[in-house]
Amino acid sequence: MWHRLKRVLKHRWLDDSAARLGITPDMVERLMQDVKASEGRHTGEVRIVVESALPSSYLWRSPSVQQLARQRALTLFGKLRVWDTEHNNGVLIYLLLAEQRLEIVADRGLNQHVPAQHWQGVIQQMRQPLQRGAYEEGLTLALQEVSTVLVRHFPLAEGASHQNQWPDRPLVD
Repeated sequence: MWHRLKRVLKHRWLDDSAARLGITPDMVERLMQDVKASEGRHTGEVRIVVESALPSSYLWRSPSVQQLARQRALTLFGKLRVWDTEHNNGVLIYLLLAEQRLEIVADRGLNQHVPAQHWQGVIQQMRQPLQRGAYEEGLTLALQEVSTVLVRHFPLAEGASHQNQWPDRPLVD
């Protein structure tokens, strides 16, 4: 019970302004340009979402913070329709600031080529930059890894242009 109460207080303490302090408008612009450049090399769609804290409905649940962050990332993957791409190769990069936790959710088309352990390894690599508050570095490294995998398995045909289905601008909430 004490862990849940502590979790609720921590997440309620951080409001939307915390995301805006940790993720500056300049950083959002740079990340948007990075997503745009990435998508110019493959047929996938990449969405970056940063949340200050989990919604209240998640906070009283029993699972660990890792499980809650994963559940939230999966929910946003569906809600934002990242799955709705021609080749089922959309990817969501989710950052939960309150826990300095990164999650990567890839659609089934990409998951046929890349095991879940690969994404867990990427998340482990991002832990150190995130813990020291280097959010842009962590998100950029995650995006670079996602891009590398998408280019390998879903390259953009020579002379083709990327048909952008979703906004490249990171969603900061």
